[in-house]
Amino acid sequence: MNSRKVVYLFISTMLIGSTSGALIGLILDWNAYMEDLFSGEFFGFILLVIWLFGIGALWTAISQMGFFAYLTLNRLCLGMFKSHKLWNRVQVVIILFVLFDLMYFRHMAFAEEGESLLAYSIMPLFLLVYGLVVAYLKSKDTHMGAFIPALFFMVVITTIEWIPALRENDPTFLWSALVPLLIANTWQLLILHRLQEQ
Repeated sequence: MNSRKVVYLFISTMLIGSTSGALIGLILDWNAYMEDLFSGEFFGFILLVIWLFGIGALWTAISQMGFFAYLTLNRLCLGMFKSHKLWNRVQVVIILFVLFDLMYFRHMAFAEEGESLLAYSIMPLFLLVYGLVVAYLKSKDTHMGAFIPALFFMVVITTIEWIPALRENDPTFLWSALVPLLIANTWQLLILHRLQEQ
């Protein structure tokens, strides 16, 4: 890839991720923002949208760092394990480990007495299903060997990028962080091979 394609990847990812962050921020607290807008606080509403866009840009920047870190890690591990099959098996084990930890440790940290572990399985299951869909699309566009690495990236790397938000138990904060991360990660993953083919 030449520098022009790298710049395109960076700018397009930033715009898509930031916009999705602003939209999910508005959707999650729609009633409060609409009250401000209809009560004549138009300038305040515009400032709020800019603020939400900036928060989305922050999560998108984290996503971009994670993406390039994973590309480096993947190349390093392929050289270290000397086999795609072995590295894929290791990635599957890490995916399962991360999904379990995402459920179990959040339950340990935030569950009230008598609260079921099942309630904390919703986000890991959502992340897994979303990751499977994106991995399928990636492997369909390229080859079946891309399925496990794509799933690993969408589940494990997204979870690592999401850690600052996971320290809180505020659903609004969790979703306002997760959506731009997922959108930016999906875009980067699905556009990369197209840029390389051009």
